[in-house]
Amino acid sequence: MKYKKVELLKEAIKHKGFIQKVPVIWRMVKLWRKGEYKTSAIDIVLPLLGLLYVISPIDLIPEIAVPFIGSLDDLAVLAVIIPKLMKEVDKFLLWEAMQKEGITTIDVEEVK
Repeated sequence: MKYKKVELLKEAIKHKGFIQKVPVIWRMVKLWRKGEYKTSAIDIVLPLLGLLYVISPIDLIPEIAVPFIGSLDDLAVLAVIIPKLMKEVDKFLLWEAMQKEGITTIDVEEVK
């Protein structure tokens, strides 16, 4: 089974409406860079670096040298970053909705 980066990327963007969330990701990054959206740099930068790694022609394990194994590193990166990025997007959308409503803090009850 041979995977190419383009095929891997197509599979990744199907993840729970990833394509529809691209504008939200862009907005989230812009507001984070402005300092309006507060979150750790790792939660934003790491998934974006992962996407760049998958898109880039440079690989730790090249597909040409080891065809199947070469695709596994891309799959591993996607398996980690896509869910992490989507979780951060969901947190951002919640934050954004709260900002529109003028809510600055919320009370959270501990669920036992």
